[in-house]
Amino acid sequence: MSTAVTGAPEEAVQAPAEAPKRISFNPRQSGIYVAFALIVVLFTVLTGGSLLEPQNISNLIVQNSYVLILAIGMILIIIAGHIDLSAGSVVALTGGISAVLMVDLHMAWPLALLITLLAGAVIGAWQGYWVAYFGLPAFIVTLAGMLIFRALTLSVLGNQGIGPFPDSVRTLANGFTGGYLGNIGLGPLGGADLVSLLLGVAVIAGAAVSQTRKRAARQRYLQEVDPLPMFVLKIAAVAAVVLFVVVQLARYKNLPWVLILLSVLAIGYSLVTTRAVFGRHIYAIGGNLQAATLSGVKVKAVTFWIFVNMGVLSALAGIIVAGRLNQAGPTAGTMFELDAIAAAFIGGAAVQGGVGKVIGAITGGLIMGVINNGMSLIGAPTESVNLVKGFVLLAAVAYDVWTKRRARVAT
Repeated sequence: MSTAVTGAPEEAVQAPAEAPKRISFNPRQSGIYVAFALIVVLFTVLTGGSLLEPQNISNLIVQNSYVLILAIGMILIIIAGHIDLSAGSVVALTGGISAVLMVDLHMAWPLALLITLLAGAVIGAWQGYWVAYFGLPAFIVTLAGMLIFRALTLSVLGNQGIGPFPDSVRTLANGFTGGYLGNIGLGPLGGADLVSLLLGVAVIAGAAVSQTRKRAARQRYLQEVDPLPMFVLKIAAVAAVVLFVVVQLARYKNLPWVLILLSVLAIGYSLVTTRAVFGRHIYAIGGNLQAATLSGVKVKAVTFWIFVNMGVLSALAGIIVAGRLNQAGPTAGTMFELDAIAAAFIGGAAVQGGVGKVIGAITGGLIMGVINNGMSLIGAPTESVNLVKGFVLLAAVAYDVWTKRRARVAT
């Protein structure tokens, strides 16, 4: 008697399902980048192209570097559901500490910078203790800190500016990379620094590889991804923007050192928030504090350390501001915390916490910078600049609330 050979189970021979493909546009996450592009186009037209001139782009980055540094730390605090109103006062105090160490005490600048950053960490730990372990609202703690640290600044500086700073510190705040390999001709654009161009190409390649791997991982888990032509178009658009900015900077005085510092911070903190357990805990705390606690998240420790981090970044911003002005003054840092908070909210952070991205906060800071710079180029008075910035902030928060309501209605 012959034995029939049975076939494999039907589900075993079926081809695996492909990841669904669609053109994705999340208005809550992507809208900020569209708005940024429109604002740049608007002011480019209004200024007759002056906004995108090489020198102006360089000035835009250098002049707004402190806001971007503070925004990186502020976005973590806002994601966790807190706020920091003392950042500007900490900038002034730590800038004063660095001036006393380097100018009055003639301390070597690397050691002085390290001590200044440690001072910022101590200040952040002081505030983090009251918020995390004593249970006081961050609004009250940092409001008190804003007054306390401003008073300490006046005590440290004696109501006068201290300077000048060492050349190395001023180079960090205002300097540019050297032309190590010389210039390369770009036809009608003239010459541009070869090292700057190579760094720009490296950044583009790294971003392309990262996004390609991310897309492949989503496909493996059968998650929705963009069609390949749309994916390539997005990568090409980002590459074009990066290459344009790098070429313009390379045509002027090469890359500002502070831009390299900002790039390192942006990449590092983006990895922490998206890949590290600590970053996921920050989102969990801001999204649902009770659920995070029941899930075993060490809420107090995470809260404490994000305030320590804010203190360190405020100290770094204080050094940058003092180096750029070539002196530490008692009025430095005024309103800086509001600029950083505005950058975070314009960049997509949610008022209730749990939502936000580092790159979004940086984009929000750049939007503020473009508005300041663009309106200055067209000769707008200060009150008009503040009026526009106020409406932009209001619109960003209103947009966040509106998208949430739409999401609730849709579900």
